[in-house]
Amino acid sequence: METKRVAIVGAGVSGLAACKHLLERGCRPVVFEADTVLGGVWARPPECTALQTPRPMYQYSDFPWPESVTEVFPDHRQVMHYLDAYARHFGVLDCVRFGLRVLGMEYVGVSEEKLAVWEEWGGSGEAFGSGSGEWRLKVANGDDHVETHIVDFVVLCIGRFSGVPNIPEFPTGRGPEAFDGKVIHSMDYSKMGSMKAKEMIAGKRVTVVGYLKSALDIAAECAEVNVTCLIAITPKDHYKRLEEGSIILKKSKTFSFCKEGVLLEGESSPTKSDIVIFGTGFKGDRKIKDMFTSEYFQKIVVGSTSTTVPLYRECIHPKIPQLAVIGYSESLANLYTTELRVKWLTHFMDGGFRLPSVQAMQRDVLEWDKFMKRYSRVYFRRSCIGILNIWYNDQLCKDMGCNPRRKKGFFAELSEVYGPGDYVNLHPK
Repeated sequence: METKRVAIVGAGVSGLAACKHLLERGCRPVVFEADTVLGGVWARPPECTALQTPRPMYQYSDFPWPESVTEVFPDHRQVMHYLDAYARHFGVLDCVRFGLRVLGMEYVGVSEEKLAVWEEWGGSGEAFGSGSGEWRLKVANGDDHVETHIVDFVVLCIGRFSGVPNIPEFPTGRGPEAFDGKVIHSMDYSKMGSMKAKEMIAGKRVTVVGYLKSALDIAAECAEVNVTCLIAITPKDHYKRLEEGSIILKKSKTFSFCKEGVLLEGESSPTKSDIVIFGTGFKGDRKIKDMFTSEYFQKIVVGSTSTTVPLYRECIHPKIPQLAVIGYSESLANLYTTELRVKWLTHFMDGGFRLPSVQAMQRDVLEWDKFMKRYSRVYFRRSCIGILNIWYNDQLCKDMGCNPRRKKGFFAELSEVYGPGDYVNLHPK
């Protein structure tokens, strides 16, 4: 792959791993990172953010945590130090171009009509296709100077929990415009930095809307700074804060704004607030769609809302050539599952195996859709492979020609939990 031009978009946990494994195979990719630091979602989280996964399950298989980190759930600074050390150790930093944002990507050299009827992915079933197509990336720096970069393959590592905030919609006159206070999204709160954020919430009545990770972390931070914080669930000391009243939970399917604060369903008086923070997540589908200039690719890349995201092995879209998506789906421990996907991808890119036909991949995607709907039910669109994690890893191993049974012995396979250490010596050739 020495002569191939490869671009990686994003320098989070997925982008760093992709770059490291491509370097090991003789390819020197360019990594475009819109931020000025690496780390992805770990770069600018709320102050109290820490791992939710136990440390031994959240590490690259060939790069253990330093002995100085003994916490079961390291905080975000420790995670950032770990990722930075990984990038430096394997020479990844030299490939990263910080402060460069990919505005859009266009596939040229093959018409959409032709690639739509290809029976083999990219026309050949191989990573770089028939050689007639390439990607043109429009890339902007901080001064909005735009350059065009031409590459043979793109690895999208942009995740789904950043970039495009999910803002609730309200009837006219019942949204933030009716509120006398300040309304922001958790993304903007995190970008402020710890000091400015604490200054903003100090002495204020804060309502946090949401119940997942970012909402809980912000609520905990508000509770540390102030007396009470209202959230529409658990970081450290969460239940202690509930008992002492510094965090108050209120459940409501719908809400709206009024002059004094937030009106919850079933309550006659408003929850008085000075600041309302939306911890309502992100529009991951919109984020990945916006990467493409082609309306055809925008239409097919994430499928419909009634299906799972149509990626073969959660990495390859059967109809979009010379491109892979890493880190878009979730797992029990995103980092080591991401690393295994990267090993699979780079082995494929290096000619280790060919992809099945387009039809075969589409059938596989439909089978995966059935499994996800059976086990994840209404949450199938989140593409979380948690319940099927080991089975999924087994498929990647088989594709690479590696033994999926990584334990030493029959009883170990039956009783021991799988983790990063089981894949340390997985080196497909």
